[in-house]
Amino acid sequence: MSAAHDEQSATASCAIVVTHYPERAVLLKLLSQINRETDFLVIDNCSPDADRYRQSILVYPRCVGCRQLDENVGLAEALNLGLEEVRGRGYRFALLFDQDSGLSDLYVESLVEAYHQAAALSPQKVAAVGPRIINPHSLRQMPFKLFNRLVRRSDSPIAGAADLFRADFLITSGTLIALDVLEEIGVMKSSYFIDNVDLEWCFRARARGYALVGTDQAILYHAIGERSSNPLVKRGLIAQHSPARTYYSSRNRVHLYRSPYAPWGWKVRDCVRFLFKTIWLLLMSEQRWQYWRNIRRGVIDSRALK
Repeated sequence: MSAAHDEQSATASCAIVVTHYPERAVLLKLLSQINRETDFLVIDNCSPDADRYRQSILVYPRCVGCRQLDENVGLAEALNLGLEEVRGRGYRFALLFDQDSGLSDLYVESLVEAYHQAAALSPQKVAAVGPRIINPHSLRQMPFKLFNRLVRRSDSPIAGAADLFRADFLITSGTLIALDVLEEIGVMKSSYFIDNVDLEWCFRARARGYALVGTDQAILYHAIGERSSNPLVKRGLIAQHSPARTYYSSRNRVHLYRSPYAPWGWKVRDCVRFLFKTIWLLLMSEQRWQYWRNIRRGVIDSRALK
């Protein structure tokens, strides 16, 4: 550990874990890993069986609360409730987690260390640091993406640190956020409900002059989308979701296309990807009509989204 050890200790951070119909064993494994390093708060989005695992959560000594919501307010608003609470408790950093991720050893310590290294090297104030994401099923690594050019650029190291990378986007799960930046950047866009919440926040942070950093010092094992035998899904070229989730992803991405702070390189590439994925779903899926209705409704509803 470097200087300012007191600032880098795990007591300066609190994890926020948002749950909705979690698998009890998977969730408790994640909480056990978090509990070894830092305090944590669980926000449950109206799971009908939340009482069944509540007591199992509260026995962890680093658990500062398990809040059960009376309705499903969505991932974004649940994160905002958690962020409000951890800011009120005086923590410096928040770590955001989905319910089904797995962590490498010394995960929190490594991310906080990476934050301080990046802060010393970056000409911009660092808003957030994210881990290297590895799909636990395919073992495929997710690159740290940049969207400022039409030709894809990924894994661009920060000068002076081979394991720190510039990024325009960090996924929600596993990311460490410096809580003081929320005064200027703001919290998650609650109207997005679930999909592209992380994209919108990251684009907003970058547009306001903040840096996002990825690191190989911490590894998060996390699968995006649902499992499928389709080779495109297996290779990570397409993330498969239910028709209901496709409504939110379609609505929110089209809304982001009209946002002035969304990078033009992302807009161009994602338009092509969205078109390709829509055609693929309509041709290949047995639920093509459900997908079509949700995609169409999402595109239409994007006009009224705020």
